[in-house]
Amino acid sequence: MLDESLLDTPEALSAADRRGLLRGAAEAGARVRTAARHAAEAGVNELKPDGRPRAVLIAGPGAAAICVADLLGTLAGAGSPVIRLAPTGVAPAAGALRWELPGWTGSVDVLLIATSDGTEPGLSLLADQAYRRGCTVVAVAPASTPLTEAVQGAHGLFVPLATAPYDEGEALAASAPGILWALLTPLLAILDRTGLVTAPPDVLEKVADRLDHIAERCGPAIATYSNPAKTLAAELADTLPVIWTEGVSAGPAGRRFAAALAELAGRPAVVAELPEALAAHNALLAGPLAASADPDDFFRDRVEEAPVMHARAVLLRDRPLGGLSAAPAARELALSHDTPISELEPEEGGELETLAELIAITDFAVVYLALASGA
Repeated sequence: MLDESLLDTPEALSAADRRGLLRGAAEAGARVRTAARHAAEAGVNELKPDGRPRAVLIAGPGAAAICVADLLGTLAGAGSPVIRLAPTGVAPAAGALRWELPGWTGSVDVLLIATSDGTEPGLSLLADQAYRRGCTVVAVAPASTPLTEAVQGAHGLFVPLATAPYDEGEALAASAPGILWALLTPLLAILDRTGLVTAPPDVLEKVADRLDHIAERCGPAIATYSNPAKTLAAELADTLPVIWTEGVSAGPAGRRFAAALAELAGRPAVVAELPEALAAHNALLAGPLAASADPDDFFRDRVEEAPVMHARAVLLRDRPLGGLSAAPAARELALSHDTPISELEPEEGGELETLAELIAITDFAVVYLALASGA
């Protein structure tokens, strides 16, 4: 159960934050600036590619690499296919994972490696395999790791991971807020040079500013009633989040939200994009998870009896009202099944800025949910 009193006690939140999750969320903007500086120092801004790659391959372990591939694929659109190479292995451990290049990989393709570890032998082998195929290799990983030497041996480009002092010596969760931006930012800068995405230094600075702004709005010192992240965390207590997204870049943000809920807060969630989500989740909202499915719930002893889980819709949108939208139909479906709905829509800005806002607010919400529920 969620301890809502903890949400408005910054000292208690800090004491419960043994994994540094709040700091990671609050320092996301600083992490973007550091990562952008590391990319510039590695020579990314001086790159002059011959043209767009035929395909962009992305390899790395965990939810962070999945999210990075999802985001880059969405932002790149139809320019070049962005393909994540899923690992195989007997366990999710650095020494057990292996990656393989597709048979068609060659000199017109680019391999991006993103990891917060850098000790995975499988990634080092992958870099060597790419070099033998003539494929360009770029890696973002901690410095002074085996992967550093492998990428340098493959004549690739290595960008040191932007880390914080409290990261060192700890096993970091793949969905930790700071890790995503440390991995994503240099890769955005690289794909900007190829023309696949628009992420020049001034745009990355705007992303950092937006993340700082969200950190001010959603920080632990801001009371729940005026804090969108704490409000969302309280609304999701004892519920099954049914996450609906509308707009191209809201899709990856919603999938990132669901992954973080599972890994950091230990909460299941389902996610789908509108308008297809309305058909996919109609039966779910009409079933036993609907609030109206248990008419005796009103009379339940909320102190002695375990809470009954009901669905709660969460609508993430990355475009303003007024256009062609399935949001009214989504609200109608939820309310017709007595299912409450939470909505998040970013302030105006560029595509990367609005995407960053959705990710930042939901990251903060996941952290608060995890800390207040003892996850």
